[in-house]
Amino acid sequence: MTNQQNSMHACPACGLLCDDISGEAIAKQQFSCGKAAKFYARTSNGAQPRVAGQPVSLTQAVHTAVELLKQAKTPLIAGSSTDVHGARALVSLSHHTHASMTHLNASSTLRNMQVLQHRGWQTTTLTEVRNRADVILMIGTDVVSHNTRFFERVVWVPEAMFTESAARKIIYLGGDELNTKPGVSPDGRAPEVIPCASEQLPEVVATLRALVMDKPVTVDKVAGVDVSRLRTVAETLKAAKYATLVWVSKDLHYAHAELTIENITETVVALNQKSRAMGLSLGGSDGDTSVNYAHTWLNGVIIDTPDWESHDAVVWVNSYSPDAMPPAGTKPVIVLGAADSQFEETPAVFIPVATPGLDCNGQQFRVDGSVTLPLSAAKPSDLPTLSQVIAMIETELKGVAA
Repeated sequence: MTNQQNSMHACPACGLLCDDISGEAIAKQQFSCGKAAKFYARTSNGAQPRVAGQPVSLTQAVHTAVELLKQAKTPLIAGSSTDVHGARALVSLSHHTHASMTHLNASSTLRNMQVLQHRGWQTTTLTEVRNRADVILMIGTDVVSHNTRFFERVVWVPEAMFTESAARKIIYLGGDELNTKPGVSPDGRAPEVIPCASEQLPEVVATLRALVMDKPVTVDKVAGVDVSRLRTVAETLKAAKYATLVWVSKDLHYAHAELTIENITETVVALNQKSRAMGLSLGGSDGDTSVNYAHTWLNGVIIDTPDWESHDAVVWVNSYSPDAMPPAGTKPVIVLGAADSQFEETPAVFIPVATPGLDCNGQQFRVDGSVTLPLSAAKPSDLPTLSQVIAMIETELKGVAA
């Protein structure tokens, strides 16, 4: 077996960054995760820079991009689907061009950040859940649609340091079209499922918080859910040695969803008065955790959502999502993106860049924000990295300014 096949890779296809992906599995396309299979099946062959759809040299493409940025008064850097190194380069470009910056997952990220800014929260890590959690409450999500191997890597593990992993109690509270099969324990115990539509979660979660706090609830049902069932969940959480309340902000897609997240995190606070509990926000895709962290520590503010109509040029970065594009009609668009990008509208400039973890090395924050993991090139290519292309753009911009 070759060294390449022996090597292990951290997979950036989702926020878990599973670091047990072997070179042999990549070569043979043998995965337990569909997201990983799709990511490692991608190819960068034949990609070349284009201007208005026509092949050009990298130098010509960079020059055209610079000309467009010179003409723009209110540019926007968007998409921002990249790793830590790419995020740092994008922040640098935003400083050179006076551009605003956002991420394609900014709206869901902002739901969490608003709660963190306003109230603070008590959250845990994947490792702590793996070793300590005895009750896991999934609120409005099945998680596996975002983080396929969550139960395999974190919940139903062979060994846990401070609990019996096979005895964990799994509860699903609300959500749409949930896949609860991964929540079945190794010995066949089915998880408890309390159904309600996502848009009903605000009332249900608020009621659960009240019950945990021993507040009087005088109705029999809330949004179609029996209060008696919620009362049982509340008692289960209070009796737990280490309860974990899990949510994915992307799945809470309704107005003022941040208030539901706040009710979740404040339920954790209430539980911690007499027992032990933690929150866990999952999801994490397209490098959103890494980009938000890098933007925050370099600029002092979090990533925000854009007003598309107020910008006269867009630099779009989509290393991890080749089919993701800005809203239809956005002009002009400079795409610094995956070699296999899919265009419904031809961009003004397209410069293919290496995808971290596939074409080149990189670095990514795990979704729980506790660690960064190195990404190694699974299929090394000669494509330039995002940082290299941005350095070329900045060099020419400086030359113009001089």
